[in-house]
Amino acid sequence: MRRLIKSWLKAGVMDNGTFSSTNEGTPQGGVISPLLANIALHGMENAIWNHANSIKGKKRHYKTGLSLVRYADDFVILHQDQTVVEECLEVINKWLLDMGLELKPSKTKITHTFDGFDFLGFNIRQYKVGKHHTKQGFKTIIKPSKEKVLEHYGQLSNVIERHKAAPQEALISHLKPIIRGWCNYYRSVCSKETFSKLGHMLWNKLQRWGYRRHPKKSKTWVINKYWGTIGGDNWVFMTNEDNYLPKHAKTKIVRHTKVKEARSPYDGDLIYWNTRMSKHPEMTSQKGILLKRQKGKCAHCGLTFREEDLLETHHKIPRANGGSDNLKNLELLHLHCHDEKHRIGIQSKRQESNTDSSELDENPF
Repeated sequence: MRRLIKSWLKAGVMDNGTFSSTNEGTPQGGVISPLLANIALHGMENAIWNHANSIKGKKRHYKTGLSLVRYADDFVILHQDQTVVEECLEVINKWLLDMGLELKPSKTKITHTFDGFDFLGFNIRQYKVGKHHTKQGFKTIIKPSKEKVLEHYGQLSNVIERHKAAPQEALISHLKPIIRGWCNYYRSVCSKETFSKLGHMLWNKLQRWGYRRHPKKSKTWVINKYWGTIGGDNWVFMTNEDNYLPKHAKTKIVRHTKVKEARSPYDGDLIYWNTRMSKHPEMTSQKGILLKRQKGKCAHCGLTFREEDLLETHHKIPRANGGSDNLKNLELLHLHCHDEKHRIGIQSKRQESNTDSSELDENPF
């Protein structure tokens, strides 16, 4: 495969055929910048496919394997034929001219996927493998890019340098959100080895921070003061069990599941988005967790919940019998399944009471 990656657009305004650069407006990297880019560049995919449908003779070759992946103003075009990629580049250049935009040559390049490329902070590369690994002859591995790894470590180092004289609690409070945010962004790809390396680098940095604060104390004393044990791990940078620095390597890898078609968190389909994310602003977190745990299915009838279904939380062991509100004791049911389950429970209790009363009548003594 070969790919084309675009990572920057020169923006401006066309007025009577004259291009003028814009020096004011939303800054690059602003909060609303990705949204504005999505609005402005909406339709880029259609321009590519319209061109593919207009090709005569080699339409099937052109469309087979052609894909465009875009996030805001960054996009990648993939195809096994370099000629097709170059044609797509020309199509996009013509399409952008109507809006007064153009691709930045220094950040637009064509390369082979075996050489790898960086996209949105990830390094995407295909590695050749033996025939016993995969029929394709290669394996695609996505990792954090080297540039972003060094940038993250540099950010951690700067925080430590700025807190040379600060107490350990303050240092942990500044490092914790940085580590959690970075790890959550990269936990969906092959990041385990990267997390482990960053953990060792940060450990060395923190050790030097402790030795510098207590130059007259032994290394053992410094380690015992700033490091403790949690869950069998003897090297946790902590003040107490409630305040410790999370480790990169402790982050669980959770594979990303692609969003179906043109779905949006605002399309009203709470069932799909709660099954996917286990949270939604219009549904409680408790129901979201249960929905994800049950894989979007009713625990009573086994049918998949639909958008219009009414959901009820059911206690497996009733609270009247000592059941708790713990998630282990809860399950999600359709409203009618919930009523049916309670009806069956009431009937069984009546049968038990009738059986007990009949036994008493037969054996009065």
